Amino acid sequence: MFDTHVNLHAEAFDPDLTEVLARARAGGIRRFLAICDRLDHFPRVRAIAGAADDIWCSVGTHPHHAKTFADTPAETLIALADDPKVVAIGETGLDLHYGYSPQDLQERSFRMHIAAARETGLPVIVHTRDADMLTAAILEDEFARGHFGILLHCYTGGADLARRGLALGAYVSVSGILSFRNAHEVRAVIADVPHDRLILETDCPYLAPVPYRGRRNEPAFLPHVADALAQLQGRSRDEVVAQCETNSLHLFGKVT
Repeated sequence: MFDTHVNLHAEAFDPDLTEVLARARAGGIRRFLAICDRLDHFPRVRAIAGAADDIWCSVGTHPHHAKTFADTPAETLIALADDPKVVAIGETGLDLHYGYSPQDLQERSFRMHIAAARETGLPVIVHTRDADMLTAAILEDEFARGHFGILLHCYTGGADLARRGLALGAYVSVSGILSFRNAHEVRAVIADVPHDRLILETDCPYLAPVPYRGRRNEPAFLPHVADALAQLQGRSRDEVVAQCETNSLHLFGKVT
């Protein structure tokens, strides 16, 4: 299995990252994508990826931190992405729920990341919350300027953004949220996503799936995300895992 979104540099993993990874590997997780949430964290994220053959990483800045890195040129990301361990740009996008960064700076940062994705040929990992219409509009506007790969990560958006993203060739990743009792709307949207556009993630240490909800999330819990998707689709875990593995390797083409 491939956990396509792990925040391994998070403080929650400082005491026992080695043990966390060992548990995941023992549970069948064979690939990890360590996510960069802000550029000044990239050296730490890259060091984690560089310490193991089965970990890759992204480079980018989460929209929460756009105000700190709004003037970072796309060329900086492009240069950092010229590294065999860097397989994606982001995570980036729009978060209008918390508004930790002004909307205009989030938009500027988002478009800068897309420019880097277009130039490098790497997919852009998109975080979006309470910004479906604007996210879709920016993706469509930028796509008209030239192709780039898209991942709508940890998807909790509506059916319209999913439809418009899929029309651009986007992939959609599901997390432990899919297993939450009250996540009816998320399950309804994911049920309509083609099987060949779905991938799995934990987004650890956040959003632990049932039966671990409320605990620190770990990559070892990814099979429970697969189970939630399998139940939704009426398929076996093995079928879901095989399909999502194929999809993940197609999206993240630099991963071996």
